[in-house]
Amino acid sequence: MAGKTLDSITPQDIAALGIPPEVAEKLHQTLLQIITSCGAATPQTWSRISKELLNPDIPYSLHQMMYYGCYSHFGPDPPAWLPDPENVMLTNVGQLLERRGKEFLGSRYKDPISSFSDFQEFSVSNPEVYWKTVLDELSISFSVPPQCVLYDNPSRENGLSYPGGRWLPGAFTNPARNCLSVNDKRTLDDTVVIWHDEGDDGMPINRMTLEELRREVWSVAYALDTLGLEKGSAIAIDMPMNASSVVIYLAIVLAGYIVVSIADSFASREISTRLKISNAKAIFTQDFIIRGDKSLPLYSRVVDAQSPTAIVIPAGGSSFSMELRDGDMSWHDFLQRAINSRDDEFAAIEQPIEAFTNILFSSGTTGEPKAIPWTNATPLKAAADAWCHMDIRKGDIVAWPTNLGWMMGPWLVYASLLNGATIALYNGAPLGSGFAKFVQDAKVTMLGVIPSIVRTWKSTNCTAGLDWSSIRCFASTGEASSVDEYLWLMGRAQYKPIIEYCGGTEIGGGFVTGSLLQAQSLAAFSTPAMGCSLFIIGDDGNLLPQDASGMGELALGPLMFGASTTLLNADHYDVYFKGMPIWNGKVLRRHGDVFERTSRGYYRAHGRADDTMNIGGIKVSSVEIERICNTVHSSVLETAAIGMPPPGGGPERLVIVVVFKDSNNSIPDLNELRIAFNSAVQKKLNPLFRVSHIEPVPSLPRTATNKVMRRVLRQQLAQLSSTSKF
Repeated sequence: MAGKTLDSITPQDIAALGIPPEVAEKLHQTLLQIITSCGAATPQTWSRISKELLNPDIPYSLHQMMYYGCYSHFGPDPPAWLPDPENVMLTNVGQLLERRGKEFLGSRYKDPISSFSDFQEFSVSNPEVYWKTVLDELSISFSVPPQCVLYDNPSRENGLSYPGGRWLPGAFTNPARNCLSVNDKRTLDDTVVIWHDEGDDGMPINRMTLEELRREVWSVAYALDTLGLEKGSAIAIDMPMNASSVVIYLAIVLAGYIVVSIADSFASREISTRLKISNAKAIFTQDFIIRGDKSLPLYSRVVDAQSPTAIVIPAGGSSFSMELRDGDMSWHDFLQRAINSRDDEFAAIEQPIEAFTNILFSSGTTGEPKAIPWTNATPLKAAADAWCHMDIRKGDIVAWPTNLGWMMGPWLVYASLLNGATIALYNGAPLGSGFAKFVQDAKVTMLGVIPSIVRTWKSTNCTAGLDWSSIRCFASTGEASSVDEYLWLMGRAQYKPIIEYCGGTEIGGGFVTGSLLQAQSLAAFSTPAMGCSLFIIGDDGNLLPQDASGMGELALGPLMFGASTTLLNADHYDVYFKGMPIWNGKVLRRHGDVFERTSRGYYRAHGRADDTMNIGGIKVSSVEIERICNTVHSSVLETAAIGMPPPGGGPERLVIVVVFKDSNNSIPDLNELRIAFNSAVQKKLNPLFRVSHIEPVPSLPRTATNKVMRRVLRQQLAQLSSTSKF
């Protein structure tokens, strides 16, 4: 966005944005003082403008004028936020480095800000020291301690079976028990979960202390044991992320069972697929999902999926009148099975570190979702990321609109509770002023988002008049973000930083992210995650030098704490390691995203290299969508589903490329066909998906082995978009 340089802006330019002339004059005087002190186009200039001149009540157009004016000639990656040395000393990492920086880095250590990149490299080269330190910081306890942190001997028979090594071998623990423990981070009286129901804006926020959470979890754990299931059995959760689902999740893990995560937006077919792959023996669900004045059926979808025994929680109170399927039971009846043990502490089932605690799903290119088990180590990775990169700690209140069906749901539970923070849950749609007011009233300190939510907030201005000053930082994941929308978001909280966070279900957290010890640029990542190393594969198939700028498919160093080592329905090695380059004797791990390393050392995401896409923060296979669209209309020969970012950047839009059977004869109206595609995809796959455009073509580009080259289609559509034909 082009604009005037700061030193050419006049009071009249500011007043032209709808600001009263006398106010415009005062703002201009403040601007001149900052320019005199810092210059007209430096990061320090913008930093002071964001703190001293701008606030959420000033028209956003002035924010844009200041930001783009300051950085009009800066080039790539202008910093939208700079770390303050005094505040850095209060962060988790800042305090650790002040205590032990010289021990870790020797003479290279200067101060937390200057030495952060060296510390990140240390976390990769010295995993034994780094992970022992972080697990101690998190107060993680083991019933049987590990023999070591990392057993880096991948050989089984062929030397390729376990390229990720073995982490914490010999250890026994239970992550749910750690979440419920009293330690130096919290007492029994501390609030650990707060929540609010949509539509109850005038009511006080609900609160649950650690003591209350423990009793609720123990009660459910005792009731689970009355079902007669073997320890290690899979138990599904398909319900909104609310206080009840958090209790159920922790109880399943505490009692030695495995959570099967299913998103509450899925259609019956998708629920059924996940239940079958995981061999779930029971499922927790709700009768309805209440959104505003609408009651959306959920239990009926679970029944249509031919689920095993369902325990049904009422959405609108303590009871419901609907008839349940034979063998299913109400939440009340389920809890009554263990009424005599309600006040007794449940003895956590301690299991080996490699034992499964959760089965989550991520779409593959074959159409069937990959079933990814989380082990006892994965929650520790999630909590460690939050400790280091989002600086979550005792006293923080963490909100992130998500669901237990996606990895950020379990991540939120562990990232908050293992760090002594409070989980903040909003039982309703996070798109309007109700959620925005909850952020204010709950005094949220870390707000997680996905870009499509931010886009809605900005377009409706639903945060107007609200006070988000309690926020210390934002975090963003799920899809590509937009610079202008995230500039707006920062401005809602007096320019607190946004930590971009990219990873995967199979990682248990992030591999590239940001830090409160580094300058943050909008829609960019400032660092590999702690313990992670990144590689970019060039067009010639060779690795780019690690410090060089360039773009290509991203590869990951194989030694990542908490990352997956197996899949339930695919060969893990074939999916993540087969055919990947070797670096320093180790095979690299495939991720599938195209990444750019910029000239200033930031990373930017450029979508998927394979045939999956990211729609509204949900990764989905092109094949899944195409199978549905191919049967919508008799005139359709075949389709290709493509995820396309808009020209200005931001979340991917779903585009369907269509080949008609006979393009010479009449073809259906493209808008009507788009509506039909939408209806079918939303009914059969996910109601959150939306087809934004249909592009007819004579034929689909294919490889010699007849595989559709969706990357070629994506390039062709990008060219059409750039010439305003699309």
